[in-house]
Amino acid sequence: MTRETMSGVVLTGHGGPEKLIWRDDLPMPVPAPGEALIRVHAAGINNTDINTRLGWYSDDVTGGTDANQTGSGDDGGWSGALQFPLIQGGDLCGAVVAVGDPTHDGWIGRRVTAPLCLPRPTMDDPVGMTCIGSEMNGAFAQFCCLPADDLYDVTESPMTDTQIAAIPCAYGTAEALLDRAGVREGDRVLVTGASGGVGMAAVELASLRGAHVIGVTSRSKSEAVLAAGAAETLDRDEPAGNECIDCVIDVVGGPKWAGLIQALKRGGRYAVAGAIAGPIVEMDLRKIYLKDLTLSGSTYQPPAVFQKLAKLINGGKLNPLVSKTYPLRDIHRAQTDFMAKTFPGKLVLIPPAEDEKDG
Repeated sequence: MTRETMSGVVLTGHGGPEKLIWRDDLPMPVPAPGEALIRVHAAGINNTDINTRLGWYSDDVTGGTDANQTGSGDDGGWSGALQFPLIQGGDLCGAVVAVGDPTHDGWIGRRVTAPLCLPRPTMDDPVGMTCIGSEMNGAFAQFCCLPADDLYDVTESPMTDTQIAAIPCAYGTAEALLDRAGVREGDRVLVTGASGGVGMAAVELASLRGAHVIGVTSRSKSEAVLAAGAAETLDRDEPAGNECIDCVIDVVGGPKWAGLIQALKRGGRYAVAGAIAGPIVEMDLRKIYLKDLTLSGSTYQPPAVFQKLAKLINGGKLNPLVSKTYPLRDIHRAQTDFMAKTFPGKLVLIPPAEDEKDG
């Protein structure tokens, strides 16, 4: 491609929305050997974007994501310090328009997506990984470069670009949680934050496994959670019960965490990949070891997780709820709506067309 600049949003440091700056003069990325240049058609919003902007992953932060605490620059990214300016955006759907070497010419013109978490294991770090929009520039721009080997061809999928852009983070996280917790047919599975992106994906994917899914949500969003596949819903203020759940899939944490542990049957499983209500919890350890519970954290996503999702995407088997789309330039408003939990499901940003500059 001959153009030298593009439009997009850069994160200039940890802090509030003011740290996200719209620019029309970003350098056009150039694919290196092994990389593909992608014209971004749609980019989903997720909690990782907010957490990274705030520096929420820092040990300095003890409140939930709605507390607007800003963490230290030394450890504000999920794996440590970040390099600014950074183009965020780990959820994407787009088309390959150029490649860095002729061996990948077959990708040109294909519609693609990619997992948010790219596996990068080493001898010293067998679960090492790189996250798009964190350790490398992402999709909050007209174009981005990604390793061709990490792309998944979704050209034949009947799903729209916006639907596919709603999948990588939410569904990748949810499927990895279900795998880690060993969710199987007949399990009674409690999903917290069930009206959010990851929660609703977990509801849908767990129901596809044949589980009896109970979604924790507000009454106003109960219908959307039931439509996603939940057998029943539980209001956020209702207790989950006592030793009646086989598996808890948690993205909320916070002060009600002990009740989730209490709800698990003996031999039950708990898996967590988020703490939007707060990362600091308190629990009587006897409730864990005397019930022989298994507790798992989940961030790393084995390649098999996204391979399964890609098959479901191409088969049109997934139905992510995209409540609203926004021009990329309106990212401040979109993130405000996201943090206010105004809508169930996912919100998606649309970059300007290739010949547009002002969004």
